[in-house]
Amino acid sequence: MGEYREFVYLSDAKLQQFSLPRRFALPSALRLNTPVGGVDVEAPAADGERDRIRQLEKLDKHLGQRAEWFAEPGLRPGQWVWFEAPLRCVTLPGDYQHMVLFADPAPGEDPSYEQQTSCRLLLHGSSRHLRGFAPVAVEAPALEGIDGGSSFGTTFLTTAGQAVRALSLEHDAATEGVTPPLSGLNGAGVRELLEAIDVRHGQVPGAWLSGLARVTAELPATSSAVRCVVASPLNVEYVRDPA
Repeated sequence: MGEYREFVYLSDAKLQQFSLPRRFALPSALRLNTPVGGVDVEAPAADGERDRIRQLEKLDKHLGQRAEWFAEPGLRPGQWVWFEAPLRCVTLPGDYQHMVLFADPAPGEDPSYEQQTSCRLLLHGSSRHLRGFAPVAVEAPALEGIDGGSSFGTTFLTTAGQAVRALSLEHDAATEGVTPPLSGLNGAGVRELLEAIDVRHGQVPGAWLSGLARVTAELPATSSAVRCVVASPLNVEYVRDPA
């Protein structure tokens, strides 16, 4: 008997993007012919949760043969990766509470992990897909500013604000499942967001988690920061601490 899987996050929207072969489809109703005529009988309702896990297991096998390790260089947007990392789960206040973020350790927090990966990992998803897990709210970097410095100036999105807005669009309930163009996603904004999460690293406990995710962007290393992989997860689940 296999081990139980304990999920933190499972994206129904991504599961629905993969269709099973038609031979697996069940009819919604059956027609029974009897000596006195035909009788319509509703087919038993499928166990939604069991069906969802069964489909995930099929995807695990399908994507597991194709997905790259997230720390491999040269990843492309849309590519599938698998990850196993110590992650903390957070959300932002205000208009972006519908988005949940998973961030790996801050620089210097876990030297062994840093040596193994040589890159950062930031996952972004919808808080509706969390499964019995409450993220910690963190103070975001300034997302808006006033052009001209007065109350009569024009409000604009800061670099970090543009990045947060770009990441959150995919997880808006009205457009979920449709990946929008990420014209506002930039390395500087993502790194400011990570820094805001890192400041709270001592107050937000992390856990070893694994799963599959679709790459949103790979940000190249700079003179002051390592490469960063930004991705949207299909599933996030607990794994044993390798230590």
